[in-house]
Amino acid sequence: MGADAAPTLTGGKAAGLGVLVAACVSTLVVNANTSAVTILLPAISKDVGAPVAQLQWAVTGYSMVGAAVIVTSGALGDVLGRRIVFLGGLLLFVASCVLIALSTTGGGVIGGRMVQGAAGSTILACGMSLLSVDATGAAQMKAITIWGAASAAGGAAGPLVGGVLVELTGWQGLFWIDAAVAAACIPLTLLTVKESRDTTRSKSIDYLGTVLVAVVLVPVVLALSEGPSWGWASVQTLLCFGVSVAAAFGFVFVEQRVPAPLVDLKLLRNRVLVGATLAILIVAGAINALMYVLSLYFQNPAAFGYSALEAGLATLPAAAAMILVTPLITPLAVRIGAGRAIALGFLLSAIGFGAFVFVTDSWKYAAFVVPLILISVGLGIANGPASSGSTSSVDPDQVGQASGISNMARYVGAALAVAAVSTIYNSAIDRHLADGASESHALAAGVSRSSLMLAIVSLAGVALIALMRRHQARKPRAVDLAAAAAASTHTIPVDPVGAA
Repeated sequence: MGADAAPTLTGGKAAGLGVLVAACVSTLVVNANTSAVTILLPAISKDVGAPVAQLQWAVTGYSMVGAAVIVTSGALGDVLGRRIVFLGGLLLFVASCVLIALSTTGGGVIGGRMVQGAAGSTILACGMSLLSVDATGAAQMKAITIWGAASAAGGAAGPLVGGVLVELTGWQGLFWIDAAVAAACIPLTLLTVKESRDTTRSKSIDYLGTVLVAVVLVPVVLALSEGPSWGWASVQTLLCFGVSVAAAFGFVFVEQRVPAPLVDLKLLRNRVLVGATLAILIVAGAINALMYVLSLYFQNPAAFGYSALEAGLATLPAAAAMILVTPLITPLAVRIGAGRAIALGFLLSAIGFGAFVFVTDSWKYAAFVVPLILISVGLGIANGPASSGSTSSVDPDQVGQASGISNMARYVGAALAVAAVSTIYNSAIDRHLADGASESHALAAGVSRSSLMLAIVSLAGVALIALMRRHQARKPRAVDLAAAAAASTHTIPVDPVGAA
């Protein structure tokens, strides 16, 4: 797609209906599943007899594996064939859903979710690649736009769908239905999708880099989760952090020497890409951590005592606000600049989180609505230009690498933030209960302390204007609006050369 032709792209080969349905339905299911799980945690905890603090690993484990696999699965698709790797992702997703639905212990649920992290990231990475190679010109942009809309719809609908299914079928229903839908995509893919590969790409796969990403993340999340009980200066905690630091140095060493690195470290000299990646990491962390805390608080009998369905409905203002603000994000970034838009977004979210710092057990649900909308709008405004900036700030042949880095950052942010906020939430509750506070007061204190951390992190995001100020957003096309909508779950690698 050349720079001159992109603004007036016409015609082109349309994506086949089969590949369009398979890619869009699978990404919708994956993202709905991902966003629904936090709503299910109290029901799962009650059924399998595992504490919610342990089941936090069902969320962080998914994200850790996803971070390690998202780039590698795309590379495997390029080398081995995108269709066969996509099918592998679907099979793995079906297996993970069955494993989770049949689990009677917390360990089974957590293990299944970790497998699901690999499956989900593979489906997302290869599904869009299949669409991209099956269509050309304006038709390709239309296909990617539809895929982006499906990605965003799945993420927004997940909590409500999860709540409905808990009421109708039990928490297992979500996973059985997801397994059935993913299984239906398998024969559809076999019958309608052609195999494709990137014959120009190196055949080398950076497996060691993939392992090292996991080795960096797992000890950090373990230390964040167990630090209060182990002691922050204990041998176990320090050893975890030491292993992560050593693995990080090992990762840099490996990436500088392998033929096809997981992360091209030279790209990190790009200030805009670094700023956009950090913004994406913060946004993903804040969204996931907020939903984790609120779903637990809303459903706790000592707080609101909501059912899973009511808790899902309670998240609708956030989902609706993000959907409604999406068409305005890219025009706003064009008008005031991407850096200022990101700073504005983080400032709004910091104000929303700041309001939650003052939560007490006397608050009714209505008091949560305005801060929740502020946070959602703010994170949406920050996320859109950050996601587009991560790909439009690099050369065309680096777009895939840049989108891979930002998608990895999205998983890393979710894993670290949920682990940190879970620890803060539980520690604050335990401390207040030990001091003789009522359970309702202790729960509110947990929300307050968690929100304080997220407010501080959001304010830190405002400083990213220093890295992003030189990046000028382009005039929006339909595909850019879809990319902004999908950005809460995935960065769409839109060709930067086509800037209008």
